[in-house]
Amino acid sequence: MLASAAQRELDRPRFDRLVPPLQWVQGDALDLPFPDASFQAATMGYGLRNVTDIPRALQELYRVLAPGGAAAILDFNNAVEDSPVADGVQSFLLGTVVVPAARALGVAEQYEYLRPSIQRFPTGRKQEALALQAGFAQATHYTLGFGMMGVLVVEKR
Repeated sequence: MLASAAQRELDRPRFDRLVPPLQWVQGDALDLPFPDASFQAATMGYGLRNVTDIPRALQELYRVLAPGGAAAILDFNNAVEDSPVADGVQSFLLGTVVVPAARALGVAEQYEYLRPSIQRFPTGRKQEALALQAGFAQATHYTLGFGMMGVLVVEKR
């Protein structure tokens, strides 16, 4: 174990040369604290479903991406149109496994909102349309996890 830790320390300078330092910045997805065209790539996980204005969040993402940039946005999938079976399984799992387990652990509030928020969340096709309206040249929604999850991939030209 000590040899492994020592080797990691020896490898650190090489790692530091290969990976630029990261700076964590907290901001509002509807008013990002970055100049236009700041990034070549961006990701978001379980965030788009939770903003108050999805079109505005997509416009902000478009603004901060440089030409040729791309982003991937992961979230639960509103599968009601594409896969009623996946929608039913998702509803069943949230209602009979996830929320009761959260309730037993005393964190029900953090999970009870999931199903209603997923039902309000635009379907994959609607997300694609919203991204195109925000200015993206390409927008493709892929389903994952048997249709219960989705990732919206957008590209700016």
